[in-house]
Amino acid sequence: QVHLVESGGGLVQPGGSLRLSCAASGRIASVGAMAWYRQAPGSQRELVARISIGNVTNYSDSVKGRFIISRDAAKNTVFLQMNGLKPEDTAVYYCNADARAYFSIFRNYWGPGTQVTVSS
Repeated sequence: QVHLVESGGGLVQPGGSLRLSCAASGRIASVGAMAWYRQAPGSQRELVARISIGNVTNYSDSVKGRFIISRDAAKNTVFLQMNGLKPEDTAVYYCNADARAYFSIFRNYWGPGTQVTVSS
């Protein structure tokens, strides 16, 4: 089994920055693509950013130029550096990853989420 745990959320003023982290743990044989999603109240969960195993990245138009996704493959960790935060970035942010535990197949996993609130 593989577990994802996010950290780094909180309350920040408009224009501020936060850095989210997500570490995968468990009997991990391999981690593939990793991503961040977010879900605001009353809205569907949406993709924010994704990074492939080869470090190819893609972003939603709403965060392009403000957010940066990166990963530390040796530590099975993905980061989301969020700059120029806006009130509309307020949401629960979820980590997502394709991973394979030993003696298992690749599955898709979700973290429990971390709240990000942008408000003055």
